[in-house]
Amino acid sequence: VIPAPVIHIESYSEDSISFSLKMTTNIKVSGYVVNIYWTFDTHRQEKRTLTIEGEKSIQKVANLTAHTPYEISAWAKTELGDSPLSFVHVVTSGTRPASPSLKAKAINQTAVECSWTGPRDVVYGIFYATSFLELYRSPHNSTTTSHNITVLVQRDEQYLFLV
Repeated sequence: VIPAPVIHIESYSEDSISFSLKMTTNIKVSGYVVNIYWTFDTHRQEKRTLTIEGEKSIQKVANLTAHTPYEISAWAKTELGDSPLSFVHVVTSGTRPASPSLKAKAINQTAVECSWTGPRDVVYGIFYATSFLELYRSPHNSTTTSHNITVLVQRDEQYLFLV
Protein backbone atom coordinates (compact mmCIF):
# COMPACT_ATOMS: atom_id res chain seq x y z
CA VAL A 1 0.00 0.00 0.00
CA ILE A 2 1.30 3.43 -0.95
CA PRO A 3 0.83 5.93 1.91
CA ALA A 4 -0.26 9.55 1.40
CA PRO A 5 2.54 12.12 1.57
CA VAL A 6 3.06 14.22 4.68
CA ILE A 7 2.53 17.95 4.13
CA HIS A 8 4.12 20.08 6.85
CA ILE A 9 3.59 23.86 6.98
CA GLU A 10 7.06 25.30 7.62
CA SER A 11 5.96 28.96 7.79
CA TYR A 12 3.42 31.43 6.45
CA SER A 13 3.06 35.19 6.15
CA GLU A 14 0.60 37.70 4.69
CA ASP A 15 1.43 36.72 1.11
CA SER A 16 3.18 33.33 1.14
CA ILE A 17 3.17 29.78 2.51
CA SER A 18 6.22 27.51 2.80
CA PHE A 19 5.64 23.78 3.18
CA SER A 20 7.57 20.53 2.99
CA LEU A 21 6.58 17.23 1.40
CA LYS A 22 7.86 13.80 2.33
CA MET A 23 6.85 10.16 2.22
CA THR A 24 7.05 7.76 5.15
CA THR A 25 7.96 4.76 3.00
CA ASN A 26 10.87 3.24 1.12
CA ILE A 27 8.94 3.34 -2.16
CA LYS A 28 10.83 5.46 -4.71
CA VAL A 29 9.12 8.81 -5.30
CA SER A 30 9.60 10.58 -8.63
CA GLY A 31 7.68 13.72 -7.66
CA TYR A 32 4.53 15.30 -6.28
CA VAL A 33 1.46 17.06 -7.62
CA VAL A 34 0.23 19.83 -5.33
CA ASN A 35 -2.99 21.83 -5.60
CA ILE A 36 -3.56 25.03 -3.63
CA TYR A 37 -7.23 26.06 -3.37
CA TRP A 38 -8.81 29.27 -2.13
CA THR A 39 -12.18 30.96 -2.52
CA PHE A 40 -12.90 34.51 -3.65
CA ASP A 41 -16.05 35.92 -2.11
CA THR A 42 -18.27 32.83 -1.80
CA HIS A 43 -18.74 32.31 -5.52
CA ARG A 44 -15.39 31.58 -7.13
CA GLN A 45 -12.91 28.89 -6.14
CA GLU A 46 -9.40 29.30 -7.50
CA LYS A 47 -6.65 26.71 -7.82
CA ARG A 48 -2.92 26.75 -8.46
CA THR A 49 -1.22 23.46 -9.42
CA LEU A 50 2.46 22.71 -8.84
CA THR A 51 4.31 19.73 -10.32
CA ILE A 52 7.38 19.01 -8.22
CA GLU A 53 10.21 16.66 -9.18
CA GLY A 54 12.15 14.64 -6.61
CA GLU A 55 11.60 12.79 -3.34
CA LYS A 56 11.81 15.50 -0.66
CA SER A 57 10.80 19.02 -1.20
CA ILE A 58 10.33 22.38 0.50
CA GLN A 59 8.20 24.76 -1.53
CA LYS A 60 7.27 28.41 -1.13
CA VAL A 61 4.08 29.68 -2.75
CA ALA A 62 3.97 33.48 -3.05
CA ASN A 63 1.53 36.12 -4.33
CA LEU A 64 -1.18 35.05 -1.90
CA THR A 65 -3.78 37.19 -0.11
CA ALA A 66 -3.55 38.16 3.57
CA HIS A 67 -5.91 36.51 6.08
CA THR A 68 -7.25 34.02 3.53
CA PRO A 69 -7.90 30.29 4.11
CA TYR A 70 -5.92 28.01 1.78
CA GLU A 71 -6.21 24.26 1.31
CA ILE A 72 -3.13 22.39 0.12
CA SER A 73 -3.56 18.89 -1.27
CA ALA A 74 -0.80 16.66 -2.56
CA TRP A 75 -0.15 13.20 -3.90
CA ALA A 76 3.10 11.48 -4.73
CA LYS A 77 4.05 9.89 -8.02
CA THR A 78 5.89 6.65 -7.22
CA GLU A 79 7.34 3.67 -9.03
CA LEU A 80 4.23 1.71 -7.98
CA GLY A 81 1.68 4.37 -8.97
CA ASP A 82 0.10 7.45 -7.44
CA SER A 83 -0.40 7.77 -3.70
CA PRO A 84 -3.64 8.82 -2.00
CA LEU A 85 -4.24 12.52 -1.41
CA SER A 86 -3.28 14.31 1.77
CA PHE A 87 -4.63 17.70 2.84
CA VAL A 88 -3.62 20.56 5.10
CA HIS A 89 -5.33 23.90 5.79
CA VAL A 90 -3.69 27.21 6.66
CA VAL A 91 -4.84 30.83 6.95
CA THR A 92 -2.34 33.47 5.90
CA SER A 93 -1.54 36.14 8.48
CA GLY A 94 -2.34 39.84 8.36
CA THR A 95 -5.50 41.71 7.50
CA ARG A 96 -7.49 40.76 4.44
CA PRO A 97 -7.75 43.67 1.98
CA ALA A 98 -11.15 45.31 1.69
CA SER A 99 -13.28 44.07 -1.18
CA PRO A 100 -13.23 46.42 -4.16
CA SER A 101 -16.36 48.41 -4.89
CA LEU A 102 -17.37 47.39 -8.43
CA LYS A 103 -19.45 49.35 -10.91
CA ALA A 104 -20.44 47.85 -14.26
CA LYS A 105 -21.93 50.01 -17.01
CA ALA A 106 -23.06 48.85 -20.44
CA ILE A 107 -21.34 50.80 -23.22
CA ASN A 108 -23.36 49.12 -25.96
CA GLN A 109 -25.01 45.71 -26.53
CA THR A 110 -21.72 43.80 -26.45
CA ALA A 111 -19.35 45.81 -24.21
CA VAL A 112 -19.41 46.53 -20.48
CA GLU A 113 -17.10 48.97 -18.73
CA CYS A 114 -16.14 47.69 -15.27
CA SER A 115 -14.45 50.00 -12.76
CA TRP A 116 -13.65 49.59 -9.07
CA THR A 117 -11.80 51.02 -6.11
CA GLY A 118 -8.95 49.33 -4.30
CA PRO A 119 -5.22 49.37 -3.62
CA ARG A 120 -2.65 50.08 -6.33
CA ASP A 121 0.11 47.71 -7.48
CA VAL A 122 -1.98 44.54 -7.20
CA VAL A 123 -3.48 42.23 -9.80
CA TYR A 124 -7.27 42.20 -10.03
CA GLY A 125 -9.30 39.36 -11.45
CA ILE A 126 -12.60 40.16 -13.15
CA PHE A 127 -15.04 37.27 -13.40
CA TYR A 128 -18.36 37.36 -15.22
CA ALA A 129 -21.07 34.92 -16.21
CA THR A 130 -24.79 34.68 -16.96
CA SER A 131 -25.62 32.67 -13.79
CA PHE A 132 -24.28 32.09 -10.29
CA LEU A 133 -23.54 28.48 -11.21
CA GLU A 134 -21.46 29.53 -14.22
CA LEU A 135 -19.80 32.25 -12.12
CA TYR A 136 -18.68 29.55 -9.67
CA ARG A 137 -17.79 26.77 -12.11
CA SER A 138 -16.46 28.36 -15.30
CA PRO A 139 -16.74 32.12 -15.57
CA HIS A 140 -15.23 34.29 -18.25
CA ASN A 141 -12.32 36.14 -16.68
CA SER A 142 -9.59 38.64 -17.22
CA THR A 143 -6.84 40.15 -15.07
CA THR A 144 -5.43 43.65 -14.91
CA THR A 145 -3.39 45.91 -12.63
CA SER A 146 -5.55 48.93 -13.44
CA HIS A 147 -8.88 49.89 -11.88
CA ASN A 148 -11.02 49.46 -14.97
CA ILE A 149 -11.48 47.17 -17.93
CA THR A 150 -13.90 46.82 -20.83
CA VAL A 151 -15.18 43.27 -21.33
CA LEU A 152 -16.96 41.93 -24.38
CA VAL A 153 -20.20 40.02 -23.77
CA GLN A 154 -22.93 38.35 -25.80
CA ARG A 155 -25.86 40.53 -26.76
CA ASP A 156 -29.29 39.91 -25.18
CA GLU A 157 -27.82 38.33 -22.01
CA GLN A 158 -27.72 39.50 -18.40
CA TYR A 159 -24.37 39.13 -16.64
CA LEU A 160 -23.08 38.89 -13.07
CA PHE A 161 -19.70 40.51 -12.38
CA LEU A 162 -17.18 39.91 -9.60
CA VAL A 163 -13.80 41.62 -9.08
